[in-house]
Amino acid sequence: MQNRSLASNLGIYAYAAGAIFLGLVGLASGDFATTWQRVGPNVPFREPLAYFTAFSEFAAGLALLWPRTARAGALTLTVVYSVFTLLWVPKILEGLSGYDPTGNFFEEFSLVAAGAVLFARFSPASSPISRRESLFARLSGLSAISFGIVHIYDMPGLLTFIPQWIPPSQMFWAYVTTIGFFLAAAAILSGIMAPLASRLLTTEIVGFELLVWIPKLLAGPHDHFNWAANAISVAIAGAVWAVSDSICQAAKQFQRTP
Repeated sequence: MQNRSLASNLGIYAYAAGAIFLGLVGLASGDFATTWQRVGPNVPFREPLAYFTAFSEFAAGLALLWPRTARAGALTLTVVYSVFTLLWVPKILEGLSGYDPTGNFFEEFSLVAAGAVLFARFSPASSPISRRESLFARLSGLSAISFGIVHIYDMPGLLTFIPQWIPPSQMFWAYVTTIGFFLAAAAILSGIMAPLASRLLTTEIVGFELLVWIPKLLAGPHDHFNWAANAISVAIAGAVWAVSDSICQAAKQFQRTP
């Protein structure tokens, strides 16, 4: 397991914060993070499952904060997020809702990839899973491609999310953020300028949380959707940040290798 200095591992704490936030929202509402955590209203024992999921997210997020329990926390979140990722597969196979189910699949997948990265990091250095950390980090680039496709697919909706007061225009930032996702994906998947790209991708996701989702929550604090959206947004930002830390640390180790 690598050194847990705060400066070089902020992504771990951001990822943990996302899980804790999701858990608190679930415990307070007795519901899943609608609509990202796709569990239909007719699922047996839905409310107990929602509480169990929320407690698991909350406990696993806290576990990430201590070295002795971090590996178990990362594994738990990887499994939990994998379940919600797979729940989108039947909707994708239906092929009736355009790209939206696929977009949701890859949003959840970004959380899975980050969990796998952290599980590999906290595993013994000699173990096979530890040697897969770089692979898991690169797989997160697939989610960045999907984020860009979502922007293209729903450009009119995207424009309504971008604050009008940010110069020069909403359309300008719609194009910049879309292109940014594709360039970040190319860099992460290829390894070319991956550290810089992953940092810029993190900045972009955090920007969406600060400029889009927090204002929506402040405008509608009694709407469960706004709380769920913020929790998912923080979770994704933490996931991208954790992956970025992994990519940057791997690059530094490679530079030090004679």
